[in-house]
Amino acid sequence: MRKPRSQMIAETRAKLIAAARAAFGTVGYAETSMDDLTASAGLTRGALYHHFGDKKGLLVAVIAEIDGEMNAHMRAVTAKASDPWTGFRDECTAYIELALDPEIQRIMLRDGPAVLGDPWDWPTLSECIRSMTESLTKLAETGVIAPIDPEAAARLIAGATQYAAQWIANAPDPEATSRKAIDAFNLMLDGLLVRS
Repeated sequence: MRKPRSQMIAETRAKLIAAARAAFGTVGYAETSMDDLTASAGLTRGALYHHFGDKKGLLVAVIAEIDGEMNAHMRAVTAKASDPWTGFRDECTAYIELALDPEIQRIMLRDGPAVLGDPWDWPTLSECIRSMTESLTKLAETGVIAPIDPEAAARLIAGATQYAAQWIANAPDPEATSRKAIDAFNLMLDGLLVRS
């Protein structure tokens, strides 16, 4: 029995994304050959162009997939927290810690910005700001944090986490840099708390 067209399209896209992710994560975007990538997926360059337009379009799809996984990881971290503040703080810290992952370092923090430009212009960041603004609004309304413009705070916190992650990804000693970044970040974030 022949597979439905929608299933064949989804499978082709998944094969190309998986092959690109493996190549981009190991040899990097610039060194990835489209012929080698499509051959490893058992597909043609035509399939790549049909589904993603070009190599850059494929990178966008890989980043969207990794971003989704990162968000799921951070939501799981938040769900384990004993209270909303701890969840918010742990979620931010989890993002910074993800910069230790070699695939995230190469694709999300080095090649992504080099090819696609400033991450502030990526669609995924606007969702992050929206979600963080919502969390900060609730924390302020319940008196956990000081009254503050939640969007302004969200943008500053997102900037801090993004730059901390990039610092880690490009550091000679990512582990040590991560520890320093998280310690400083958490001290800064705790400054939002209402002191009783």
